[in-house]
Amino acid sequence: MRTLGDEAFAGGGALPALMGVVNVTPDSFFPKSRSSTIDEAVTNGLRMLDEGASIIDIGGESTRPGAEPVDSESEAQRVLPVIEGILKARPDAFISIDTMKPDVARKAVAIGCKMINDVSGAENPQMMSLVASTNVWLCVMHKKGDPGTMQNYPVYGNVVTEVGDYLASRVADLESNGVEPSKILIDPGIGFGKTLDHNLQLLRIGKDLIPRDDVRILWGVSRKRMFADLLGREMPSERLEGTLGVAATAFMMGIDVLRVHDVKEHNDLLTSMLHCSKDVVIK
Repeated sequence: MRTLGDEAFAGGGALPALMGVVNVTPDSFFPKSRSSTIDEAVTNGLRMLDEGASIIDIGGESTRPGAEPVDSESEAQRVLPVIEGILKARPDAFISIDTMKPDVARKAVAIGCKMINDVSGAENPQMMSLVASTNVWLCVMHKKGDPGTMQNYPVYGNVVTEVGDYLASRVADLESNGVEPSKILIDPGIGFGKTLDHNLQLLRIGKDLIPRDDVRILWGVSRKRMFADLLGREMPSERLEGTLGVAATAFMMGIDVLRVHDVKEHNDLLTSMLHCSKDVVIK
C-alpha cells in the first residue's frame, strides 16, 4: 500500500493514488457502495486498503443530486465508529472524512483522520481554521448549487474558467489563513452542477485547471451519471468500464488522486499501464 506522503504523488509516470469510497449512508447513488452497519463499513475499508487504496474516504451524508441533508449528530454517529474501527485494525491507515460540517470534521480529526474532503470548498471559516490548526490534508471541490437542485439546468459562461477561478481563489484564501498549499487537493466536482459537456471540458483540461505546481488534483468520476449520458449506461452497476476509461486517461495526464468505488479494478488497470510504460523497467 502506498502512503500519502510526497512519494505517493511523484511524477514521471507514477500511479495516481487511489481513494476508496466507504459510504455509511442509506441513499448514496451507487447501492453497492453503501454500508448498512459499522462492521460492514469497517470491513469494506480494510478490504480496500488490501486492494491498493492509499486513502479511505468515509462519508455519512450523501451528496448525490437530490439528496436530503443530514444533521451533524446523525452524521457523526455514522462515521466516527467506522474511523475508530479501521484505525484499530490498521493504526497507520490514511483516513479522510467526507463532510461539509466543521464539527463533524473536528471530531474525526481528533480520533485520527488525516484528511478532510469538503465538497463545499471549505468556505466555512471554522473549517479553514480547523485545517490550519491541525495541519491535516484538505480536498476542496467546486459545486454549483446544492445537491437538491444542482443538476437543474446548470449554466456557465466558460466552465473551465469559472471552476478554475473558484478553486484558485479557494487555495489563495486557505493559504492566507494558514493552510499549507502542498496539503491541498482540488476537485473540479464532476457531476456537481455540470452537464456532460461541462464534465468533459473539465476532464480534458486536467492538471492545467489552475496553474500552480504546489497543489494536487483529485478526480471523482467513479460510476457517475456522466456515463449514462456518454454511454447510455443508466444503472451505476453498468458504469465500471467507462470509469476505468477515465482512470486510464488520468494516468496519462498525471492526475494525482482518483476517488473510486472499485479499488481492485483500478489498481490492476493502473499497475498494468505503469508496467507497460516506456519509462519503467520490470525486474
